[in-house]
Amino acid sequence: MAAAAQEPVIDCDNAMAQFELNACAYKDYERADAAMNAQWKVTAARMKERDRELDRSTDNRPGFFDTLLAAQRAWLTYRDQHCASEGYAMRGGSAEPMVISGCQTQLTEARTAQLKSLIEEY
Repeated sequence: MAAAAQEPVIDCDNAMAQFELNACAYKDYERADAAMNAQWKVTAARMKERDRELDRSTDNRPGFFDTLLAAQRAWLTYRDQHCASEGYAMRGGSAEPMVISGCQTQLTEARTAQLKSLIEEY
């Protein structure tokens, strides 16, 4: 019974059916999302370190981490809504999930690079 419930193994290098293409595009997105989450942990930790270095007697603006967190939350909303909009090019079609996942992968990879660049030394 458990073997029947397992998902079929899909060869993404040779995917041809739309359900395979959709699944492979989603796997790419999951990989990109995992990389971004790993970079988020590093970047967030560095921003918290920078906050500890702030002289609050002369600077009462929001800290590095608070602004990063607000930006990330806004970015997640932007990514998901933008990619849903891009997916509407195939609205209701079997390729819509692939278009959405591809968009999410592209934007997530770009965001990972942005998060990394925030903590690079000048």
